[in-house]
Amino acid sequence: MAGFAVCAAGVFGMVAVGYAYTPIPSVTQENVEDEGSVIYYDDGKTVLARLGTKREIVEYEDIPVEVQDAVVAAENHTFWEDPGIDIRGMARAAWSTLTGQQVQGGSTITQQMVRNYYGGLSQEVSIERKVKEIFISVKLAKTRPKEEVLTRYLNTIYFGRGAHGIQAAAKEFFGKRVQDLNIREAAYLAGRIQNPSRFDREEQEGNLAPTQERYEYVIRELAEMKPDKYGSLPQTHPKAPKRKPVRNTEVYKGLKGYMITEVLKELEKKGISEEEVKEGGYKITSTFNKRLMLLAKKAVVENTADLPKEIHTGLAAVDPRNGRLRAFYGGNNYLKDAWNEATMSQKQAASAFKPYVLAAWLDSGYSLDSYLPGNGSVKLPGTTPITNDHPGPASVDVVKATAASINTAYAKMAEKVGLDKVIEVAAGAGLDRERLKDAESRHHYLISIGSNQVTMVEQAAGYSIFANKGKHYETHTVIKVVDRNGLVVIKEPSTAKQVISEEAAADATYALQQVVKSGTGRGAALYDRPVAGKTGTNNQNKEAWFVGFTPQLSTAVGMYKEVDGKEVSLGNIQGATYPTKVWRAFMSEALKNAPVLQFPERANVGTPEHIAPKPTPTPTATPEDEELPEEDDSGDDPGDEWPVEDEQETPVEEEQESDCFPWDDSCDTNLDAEFDAPPAFSTPRGREPVGR
Repeated sequence: MAGFAVCAAGVFGMVAVGYAYTPIPSVTQENVEDEGSVIYYDDGKTVLARLGTKREIVEYEDIPVEVQDAVVAAENHTFWEDPGIDIRGMARAAWSTLTGQQVQGGSTITQQMVRNYYGGLSQEVSIERKVKEIFISVKLAKTRPKEEVLTRYLNTIYFGRGAHGIQAAAKEFFGKRVQDLNIREAAYLAGRIQNPSRFDREEQEGNLAPTQERYEYVIRELAEMKPDKYGSLPQTHPKAPKRKPVRNTEVYKGLKGYMITEVLKELEKKGISEEEVKEGGYKITSTFNKRLMLLAKKAVVENTADLPKEIHTGLAAVDPRNGRLRAFYGGNNYLKDAWNEATMSQKQAASAFKPYVLAAWLDSGYSLDSYLPGNGSVKLPGTTPITNDHPGPASVDVVKATAASINTAYAKMAEKVGLDKVIEVAAGAGLDRERLKDAESRHHYLISIGSNQVTMVEQAAGYSIFANKGKHYETHTVIKVVDRNGLVVIKEPSTAKQVISEEAAADATYALQQVVKSGTGRGAALYDRPVAGKTGTNNQNKEAWFVGFTPQLSTAVGMYKEVDGKEVSLGNIQGATYPTKVWRAFMSEALKNAPVLQFPERANVGTPEHIAPKPTPTPTATPEDEELPEEDDSGDDPGDEWPVEDEQETPVEEEQESDCFPWDDSCDTNLDAEFDAPPAFSTPRGREPVGR
């Protein structure tokens, strides 16, 4: 007896010392409070994607009593009264361990929370870990309210299907918030805590028996624990509630991967890494409009379905009034090809660059009424001779030079204002300054007719200076980021840069409207609203563009062909054909039911600068003249003879656009070409952009 007393005292003393020297850890388990982030479409409500850990932290007040009861019934009847441990359960566990059956524990909710929540407690099953866990649990029960313990437990416990915490589980299994769960749904989720991974495997194989048995156990325990409230539950609701199907976990599949990637890239630039996004519980509102994204894909796929799969097409649409990238088409499925044609493919702009020269001309104080060389050859410093493919009048005004895309006129405009001014305007509109300077250093004045490389997004955003009274907003993909505490940590850019004057923008827009009304871009005309824009086709038809805008949307479509990693000719595709056709298909649907907004009136600013002689007006006929022989006055009016349906551009040598237009099948030699499917975007991630 004395020996037993001494041993007991020694054991008690050891326990007391161990208890006294075991503090509640100050460090939580790694990732225990990680919350996945949610990316929304531009409405701030429709979910684009959920990234990272499926967990949403909730407060105790948000957890219904029914959910609390179900979890307590399933895991720990004595939770509200016990000191953090279950003596009888521990005795059973100790006996099993001492008799060599297995090392196990009769864990309470408090003990499970301690094990999952605090750092420094190994998950391995050992007596040392169990004793330490008991000491912390008892101390925690004495110093923390039970409500806090239960809330931490329900926010950290794993329920299966990747869902950590009761809120994520409620949404994953029933498509509800935890506040809206009923008792049957609460009982099902509480039952899953025992072995969520096993229950996942069984249900995915079609075996619902294990989770049904566990559900039945929980509702029996509920009936026993609170008979007045739940006594009839086993009889009235014996079957587990219907669950939502398992969601596709390939969050990057289809178009979503391209959007997610663009959002993550922007957040990285603003100081939030991808890892932080997946752990930080952010609410991210993107600029992407779901309907417009689907329309962009439809416009490209349906209108290029007859083309060989080696032809690549990208589309980007920007709201010029705020710089939001509303939609784009970069490929069909991110998981099969992560290359984003709209943001990553850098291609020569060809004549779709000329509007920046026009803007520089007007902003420098020269007017649309200026006359420029319309034929012949122009030789400028450091540049091969620049010519036009078609003969034309000796001089032409800026409006007709724009509508007909006359190379010689634009080369002389660039010379007059200087390439520094052209680059200043283009960079101010959002084009990459380093690429602009590189193109200038290698091609000199050929930059004026499009030797600079651009992306579809840059072009759509660049034309915003015409649509938005000379102002440019930074192009962006994120409207707002809110952290888990409800604080706005990233706001949308709200300051615009005045790149050119409002009057210069109005006159440039007037000239670009003529491209659509009577020039190379006639196929882009919309029946219900004004449109302005510019076609572009590169040397040997290697790249083809149409970039156009209305006051509320600026859209760029670009195409190129790549075979075995080498860029080759598009054949008979020019900017006025397929790119214009795709652009019109997208814009006509995108702007359906949108307000019809008008462009500003022509401002008529600036001073005429006649680099070529102004033509002599044709004399007005008099009665006496009628008796004289008729004279040939062709060429007196520079607009009469210029073939405005043809566009000539020479980024390196020279090129032209044909007389073919989007709906003229008679001159489309690709209509009978074989193809397997809509354009396949198979260029591997990480390739170098092709271009000269």
